[in-house]
Amino acid sequence: MYELILKAADYAARQHRDQRRKDAEASPYINHPIAVARILSEAGIDDPVVLAAAILHDTIEDTTTTPDDLRQRFDDRIASIVVEVTDDKSLEKARRKELQVEHAPHLSEAAALVKFADKIANLTDILESPPPWTPERKAAYFAWARTVVVRLPVQHARLRERFDALQARGPAVSTP
Repeated sequence: MYELILKAADYAARQHRDQRRKDAEASPYINHPIAVARILSEAGIDDPVVLAAAILHDTIEDTTTTPDDLRQRFDDRIASIVVEVTDDKSLEKARRKELQVEHAPHLSEAAALVKFADKIANLTDILESPPPWTPERKAAYFAWARTVVVRLPVQHARLRERFDALQARGPAVSTP
């Protein structure tokens, strides 16, 4: 179990090594995928495949990693989960966000858990170490995140409780 998770952390750290988050401190990007896996673990998810996929969830989207790279280094299940949660960066940002909403109900259970934790990590960052966004942009992100999360096929109770608590602390948003 630990070997797979550490192997994923090592690979993700190498792939994201030159990337930074958009927060004021420009924190190392790898903090984000580790936070996603930690959120899942804190919610009682202990499947090493899901945790490894959480750590790797942005490698295809934000690095030179391909699905085949993940299949060769890990396995088909991990690669499949990562592919499910990967945005197509060749599309406009607005379209990518629409597709996340459209695809949310069709995600596998594992991918839905990763997506759920990813949204929790992003909301936490916006509240605790915010990017230089306007209040309107922050509110729009909170509203969009809710739109994605309510459509996920898995509504894990502990993740939902944490998500709802963040929503309550966030900027005023209308509920879909």
